[in-house]
Amino acid sequence: MLTPEEIRKEMLGASEVSESIMNQIHHERLLQIWVPKMYGGLGFRLKEGLSVLFDWSKIDGSLGWMLTLCSGANFFSRNLKPNIAKELFSDPKTCFGGSGMIGGTAEKQTNGTFVINGLWHFATGAPNLSHFTLNAALTENGNPLLDNSGSEIIRSFVIYKDQVEIIPNWKSMGMKATGTYSFKVDNVNVTEEYSFIYDEFFTDDVLDKIPFRIFADMTLLINYLGMAAHFSEEAIKIRPDLNLNSFNQKIEEEKEILLRFANEIEALLNDFGIISNEKQSEIHDFSTDTVKNLSHQILEIYFQLGIKATHTDSVIYRIFCDYFTATQHSNFRRGFY
Repeated sequence: MLTPEEIRKEMLGASEVSESIMNQIHHERLLQIWVPKMYGGLGFRLKEGLSVLFDWSKIDGSLGWMLTLCSGANFFSRNLKPNIAKELFSDPKTCFGGSGMIGGTAEKQTNGTFVINGLWHFATGAPNLSHFTLNAALTENGNPLLDNSGSEIIRSFVIYKDQVEIIPNWKSMGMKATGTYSFKVDNVNVTEEYSFIYDEFFTDDVLDKIPFRIFADMTLLINYLGMAAHFSEEAIKIRPDLNLNSFNQKIEEEKEILLRFANEIEALLNDFGIISNEKQSEIHDFSTDTVKNLSHQILEIYFQLGIKATHTDSVIYRIFCDYFTATQHSNFRRGFY
């Protein structure tokens, strides 16, 4: 088993997660922390899973991000029909990933299958995925299918990796080892069994009831906190005279608040309660404020690290680029991903 330091050395300057690291991830089934035990996953509780994601994002930001988004995509195991989910996740290397955007169409056939075409962007972990998930607008005879309100019907699909063309077009300054690429699908036929709807579940677990907004807020924020903790570790190596006690304490306090939110959410749902819009807004506002404050604090520290921190082959530069790339995610800001 690789140690955290060995993993960091392998990740530094890497363009994707190495085979040795992926083997360890698969061995520990870390991509299946949210997959129910009935399908062979770890079936972690919310706090437990967040703690794991913090530890890995602290080891390396790109690695933690890939684990977060791919394990988050594997959450869709709960939306698939049980026979399909059992079949797919009997393999410990099953790894979903894809795009949340609507990038194409699914043409309904007379036999009930769908022919999918389109282009989707920002599929994190693309080189390591076994299956891609995508959202497509349903059509029939080339015309959009509409629901009762007149809106286009959108359906999510799972397709095998060998049915997509991966387009390695990531150009951002950070998150370079996440393998976040676009992918294209040309005339791929998919049965209805491999489609799903986000808010329809075939499992009966409290995690099924967690609003997606909260799940996204928590799983992304824990990454930023992990990266910030790693940044602090490396900063003090460059400037041992810096006093980062308050920064480190703030990271720990915000992490504990987030984990308390996780326990509170599960407790409410276990008691058949409903997560109010007010509670969702409270968590979102806390997360947004935390990211804003972390970003300003990291910049203040970075300004004090000198020219060494600008070396493109240095660890601190890698963390800096990863953090400020990851925080451009649309979840905590208006605009694009």
